[in-house]
Formats: sequence, structure tokens, C-alpha cells
Amino acid sequence: MFVEGTLRWQVTEDCPWDLLMALAVRDLAGLEERVRPALPPLDPAVAPVLRAHRNEPVDGRMRVRPAPLAGSPGSAGSRVGGSGSPTGADRGDALARQWQAWFEVASDRHRRLTGPLLQPPHFEAFDRAIELQDAIIAHYDAAAGWADARHAEYLATSLEQHARRAADIVEVVHAREFELRRQAGYFRLDIDVLPLAAKGAWIVGPHTVAISATLRSDSAAFRDWLRPLVSALV
Repeated sequence: MFVEGTLRWQVTEDCPWDLLMALAVRDLAGLEERVRPALPPLDPAVAPVLRAHRNEPVDGRMRVRPAPLAGSPGSAGSRVGGSGSPTGADRGDALARQWQAWFEVASDRHRRLTGPLLQPPHFEAFDRAIELQDAIIAHYDAAAGWADARHAEYLATSLEQHARRAADIVEVVHAREFELRRQAGYFRLDIDVLPLAAKGAWIVGPHTVAISATLRSDSAAFRDWLRPLVSALV
């Protein structure tokens, strides 16, 4: 993650591993049409990994049913989900709701920094979100391998293009300040750069916007997108 700004304003840019993991599990579990925000599919797509033990097919996909887990006595604030799978509720609906709660944590810079949720092999933070816990256990190997590769790609590109990417942000803010003949007031913007199949930007939180890696790599298009946002914030 890198940060640009002053004491008055701050723009952060990152490609969070936790958010990559959440989106990889979304695609592997077939949740794309059931959750919000409606971010495009991942590109490159995540290839599923088939395991040799305790496999059973679910909706054409392979899923690993974990052995029974002992509940963790950790605090409720460190967990995701409700008090377990609702009696009689459709597992797919429960999984979508639980994933939504996970995404809200993973997409919020301050909340995801409070402590790691993805701790294999049992992922105790999801003990009360059983359907999601099952999906994470089933798809962790494929999702983690994919997320590691995409995060490394982002870090390499960000390091190589740091000066230009920083200028994309700072020069847009300075141009707005010059236009207004005053310094920018307080604002914060967190930008999550993600490997998405469509070029664009999507609001995912009060201070957070997800943008495609293709938009971030196009300096002119990125500045054209950022200008009206900065105009609204400054």
C-alpha cells in the first residue's frame, strides 16, 4: 500500500490480499450473481483445485466437507457471520449473506488491519458462519495461490511505476486546489486496485472505491476518472 497526501487529505492505494481472497472465494463458490457490490469476474480467473479427501460435488463444483470443529472462545468482534446457519434457511442464501459480511470487513482498510481472519486450517473466525467456513476450507488452496500471484504482480507494478502513479493522484489534487485558489480541505479516499475483467470503478464503502487494474494502468483514463471525484471531495 502507498499513501499520498498531507495532514488535510489522504489517498491510499492498495491491492489487499484479504480482498483478493474474498473475491476468489466468491467466484469459486459461484456467488457472483447473489452478492453486492456487483463487481465483474476476476481476470485472470481462479482455477479450482480438486482435493483427494472428503470431496463431494455441489452444483457442479467440488467441495470439501471439513471434519467437525471445536468452537473458539474468541470475541464476537473478531468473527464474521451470525450465530450459525439459520434453521431451515437455504444454504446458498446463508452463504451469500455470510460472504457479504466478510466482504464488508475485507474492503474496509481499518477493519481488515485489526487482525487476520484467514487462519488455516480451521479458520476459527468463521465458526459462526458455517457455510462460509466450509467454502473457505474447500477453496483456500486455489484462492490463496491465485491471490498470492495477483498481489505480487501488483506490488511489482506499483514499485516500477510508483512515481507516475503518485503523480496521477497528487497532480489532480493540486490542479483542483489551483482552480479553487485554496488548499484542499479534509478528505480521505482508499483505492483498491483489483484484477477485474471489466475496466471501471465501483464504490464499495464510505471512503473506498474498487478500480480495475486496467483502469489504474491507464494514466490518462485514471486521471479523467479521479478529477470529478476530487472535485466533489475538495
